[in-house]
Amino acid sequence: MTFLIKTRNLIIKIIYKYFLRNLFFLFDPEKIHNFVIKIGSLLGKNKLTKFLTKILFYYYHPSLEQNILGINFKNPIGLAAGFDKDGLLVKIIPCIGFGFSEIGSITGEKCLGNPKPRLWRLKKSKSLVVYYGLKNEGALKIAERLKKESFEIPIGISIAKTNSPETVNTQKAIEDYFKAYKSFLDIGDYFVINISCPNSFGGEPFNDAEKLDALLQKITSIPKNKPIFLKLSPDLTKIEIDKIINIARKYKIDGFVATNLTKRRNLKNILDKKIPTKGGISGRALKDLSNEVISYIYKKTKGEFIIIGVGGIFSAKDAYEKIKCGASLIQLITGMIYEGPQLISQINLELVELIKKDGYKNISEAIGKNIK
Repeated sequence: MTFLIKTRNLIIKIIYKYFLRNLFFLFDPEKIHNFVIKIGSLLGKNKLTKFLTKILFYYYHPSLEQNILGINFKNPIGLAAGFDKDGLLVKIIPCIGFGFSEIGSITGEKCLGNPKPRLWRLKKSKSLVVYYGLKNEGALKIAERLKKESFEIPIGISIAKTNSPETVNTQKAIEDYFKAYKSFLDIGDYFVINISCPNSFGGEPFNDAEKLDALLQKITSIPKNKPIFLKLSPDLTKIEIDKIINIARKYKIDGFVATNLTKRRNLKNILDKKIPTKGGISGRALKDLSNEVISYIYKKTKGEFIIIGVGGIFSAKDAYEKIKCGASLIQLITGMIYEGPQLISQINLELVELIKKDGYKNISEAIGKNIK
């Protein structure tokens, strides 16, 4: 069976790498993204197309299954927020083999995002520059559509403040977060409070300890009915991270998503000469920064918080490295764009081989093993 799955993945990889990716990369990346969302949404509406998608991409092994914070994850690989902004792919994502998915970031009000162009490929760096600016249909519309859905895998709801001059005001920004939060109390399995989007009016004000305290005080004014994570910037100093950790303890936050996009342009993994000045960078360029934040939090808190690792995952080796740095779960987007959708089952299959090689029976045994 393993041989057949590896052969299947290799064939799809060749088709994607030498035909589909070359074709896609001839066009504007946002247009391709919108096209993929439409196709994925259509595939998810039909039982036959879901079944066929599963045959092409799905893989399961019990050694990858974990129960984390009362939620069952069949494997540790999730789709990061930023791809399925409006929750249109929740029916097809499980068929591709993801263990969980995060939609959004969703804001209190509908947001058109920043002016185009707002998405660029850094091909040599295997990265993207993202300047969407939290484009989404708004909390009420998305919640109305999803409230009757039953989900096959755990779904995270990433919330942020609407990208608007009005939400530069701290109190209005908090109310905007709170509106999105309330809209999804009965939808999804966990929340992510995105305090690290680099592409909206007012920057990232809730990296400030006092403002973050006020935000979490408002969020937790409603009794918590599901786990809550904070999504962190990779550009934070250790002092800033320490302050955020202390506030997270105060409000019994369950974990961190590490990390969001980086604003740095001088990273060693950035090989392209021309880089847009706007936007945050994802993908291979982000890998080392993300690992540093994961390792620091895990070592600092000794496993007190659940960490979801994001940034620069293109292989099982990359995913396993993040897990050994302290991440319990992994998310990706850019790796899938460059390598193809078969990457998910490829990573999961090879993770099984890696944990067997290390003598582990379950992926959870590898968490934090590189941290001393």
